[in-house]
Amino acid sequence: MQISMFRQRLARPAVQRIGVGVILSLLTTCLAVIFMFPFLWSISSSLKKPFEVTAFPPHLLPKVPQWNNYIEAWTYTDFGVFFRNSLIVTCLSVLGQTASSFIVAYGFARYRFVGREFLFLLCLSGMMMPVYVTIIPLFDIYRRIGWLNTLRPLIVPGFFGSAFSIFLLRQFIMTITFELDEAAIIDGANRMTILVRILLPNCQPALATVAIFAFMRTWNSFLEPLIFIDSAAKYTLPLGLWFLRSSANDPGLPKEHLLMAASLITTLPVLAIFVVAQRYFIEGIVMSGIKG
Repeated sequence: MQISMFRQRLARPAVQRIGVGVILSLLTTCLAVIFMFPFLWSISSSLKKPFEVTAFPPHLLPKVPQWNNYIEAWTYTDFGVFFRNSLIVTCLSVLGQTASSFIVAYGFARYRFVGREFLFLLCLSGMMMPVYVTIIPLFDIYRRIGWLNTLRPLIVPGFFGSAFSIFLLRQFIMTITFELDEAAIIDGANRMTILVRILLPNCQPALATVAIFAFMRTWNSFLEPLIFIDSAAKYTLPLGLWFLRSSANDPGLPKEHLLMAASLITTLPVLAIFVVAQRYFIEGIVMSGIKG
C-alpha cells in the first residue's frame, strides 16, 4: 500500500510536467501562427489573380495559384537591374563593414593606450545618433565630391565600420583568452598573424552575426538610396518596390498581386541568409554578452 502511494506521488509531477509542456507547445504554436499570418497572407496574395486580392469577403487561399505572377513582377519593371544593384551594394558594404569593424574592435579589445575608454564611448555614441541628423551633411558632402546618383554613397560608408558591429566584436574578442596571443608571440608571430590566424577563426560566430545585421540593414535600406539616387537605373530593391507601387497606380488592371510577388522576391535572400547562418547568429549574440 505504501509503495503504491509512493509511486502515485512520483507519477504526479511527471504528469504535471507533460501537461505544462503540452500547454506551452500549444501556446507557442498559436503565437507562431499569429506572427506568421501576415507573411502567409503575402504569399497567398502573390499567387492570386488581380481581382482576388481586393475581393470582399477576402479569401485566404487563391482559387488557382498564379505562379507566373513572379515572372510578370520581375519583367514588369527593370527588377533584374534593381536586384543587381542591391546585390552589388550589399555585398561590398557587408564586406567593408565586417572587415573594418573587426580591425577596430581588435584594437579596442587587445591594445592598452591612453584614452582608450573615452574613444570607445565616443564610438558607441554613434549608436545614439539618428540617421536623419547626418543625412543632410552627407548629402552636401556627396554633392561636393560628385557622388550623387551613384552607388558609392551606399557602399563607401560601410568601409568605416559600424558602432554596433565594433561593440559586438569587441565584446566577443574579450571572451577569447589572451594566453593564445601570448603563446603566438612566444612562437614569433606578429600582431597581424595573431589577428588573421588566431582571432579570425575563433570570431566566426560574431563575424557572422555582424554580417547578418549589416546585410539586413543594407538590403532593406530605403532612405539613403531615396536621397542620394535619382536615376531608375541605379535603384536598389526597396526603391524598385516603391517604383513598382507607383507604376501600379496607373489606369488599368490592379497590380497589388505583382507588388506582393516582388516583395517576396526581395525578402527571400534575407530569409535564406538567416536560415543558413542561424547557428552562428545565436552563438555570436550569446557569447558577446559574457564578458564586459
